[in-house]
Amino acid sequence: MSTFKAPKGTYDLIPPQSAQYLAVREAIAAPLRNSGYGYIETPGFENVELFARGVGESTDIVTKEMYAFETKGGDRLALRPEGTASVLRAALEANLHKAGNLPVKLWYSGSYYRYERPQKGRYRHFSQVGAEAIGAEDPALDAELIILADQAYRSLGLREFRILLNSLGDAECRPVYRAALQDFLRGLDLDEDTLRRAEINPLRVLDDKRESVQKQLTGAPLLRDYLCDACKAYHEEVRELITAAGVAFEDNPKLVRGLDYYTRTTFEFVHDGLGSQSAVGGGGRYDGLSEMIGGPALPSVGWALGVDRTVLALEAEGVELDLPSTTSVFAVPLGEEARRVLFAKVTELRKVGVAADFSYGGKGLKAAMKAANRSGARYALVLGERDLAEGLVQVKDMESGEQTAVGLNEVVAELESRL
Repeated sequence: MSTFKAPKGTYDLIPPQSAQYLAVREAIAAPLRNSGYGYIETPGFENVELFARGVGESTDIVTKEMYAFETKGGDRLALRPEGTASVLRAALEANLHKAGNLPVKLWYSGSYYRYERPQKGRYRHFSQVGAEAIGAEDPALDAELIILADQAYRSLGLREFRILLNSLGDAECRPVYRAALQDFLRGLDLDEDTLRRAEINPLRVLDDKRESVQKQLTGAPLLRDYLCDACKAYHEEVRELITAAGVAFEDNPKLVRGLDYYTRTTFEFVHDGLGSQSAVGGGGRYDGLSEMIGGPALPSVGWALGVDRTVLALEAEGVELDLPSTTSVFAVPLGEEARRVLFAKVTELRKVGVAADFSYGGKGLKAAMKAANRSGARYALVLGERDLAEGLVQVKDMESGEQTAVGLNEVVAELESRL
């Protein structure tokens, strides 16, 4: 037993559960790859200022949850707490927006880090798949991303999730609402930290999960009543496009996101089977983020879906993914010459795409067949001295127990056809 353990609030992904995570990532990525999104990978750490400017200096993520450190060279870096700012930084640095084909459509998958109080569904190290469409202001783009996320979840077999939708307005109408909300919040009995937050970014107070705060928010002014005509028209078109695609959603006038960069369309995917950590993903439009981090005006939209929480949602619904067996053929050699011959056959099987494994360590027949059972293989190849002399190998169907002798030279083609 090792004296070391995974850090508090983190987890190890190990077989067989890790296969679920891989399948979830693949299912989320599949519709993106089919819709013009290219894969991007960014460093696990970035300049602290990237997140301070982009995510927002008043957010809990930056003030309380970010893992920040100073390098030996004196650089201030942070483990990435989210993906959008990093992806946009990379796109700007590589001048992808100058290639003449906007929007730049990118998807990513990776680990993110926040110093939070660990609980089920909320970890200090977590996994997300995200998508960003950079450089175009178009309701169809917002709708596309919501539809693709819905498609991904449904392809996994999830049915009990809900899509919440709202508009946060833009630089024209949001300041008017912001002032009205601040006036309302100043009249409430709020603690000092919350009042300070209300002065910096009052919309985030609406997202406060504490019941004592939520009770007082009854009657708070709603952003939808302050939207300018352009934002109203934009939001209505997003709603119409989603509806026409057959995707159900719920209007939620109190929905805000925890990051400062969102504008106009904002949405969240929630699953009621997860308790307090009900959000499985979310996103929205962030038209001003590029300028916040020193780039040109590039209206953009994106989302991030939590792999961890999606797995929990599958468990809550009792959905079992149809995962391919990691091993289809398990080879059991009896004797040194059989080991050499059968190892070569395993290599051939792998070359033609058959998942094959081998009994390593010189196990006897009984122990080797137990290993074949545990591997989940459909067929076992058993080769002893007599079979070897006759140029045959025994192929055992692990489901039916039926065993047949097949020529050594034909066994690869035989198994390929059976599988």
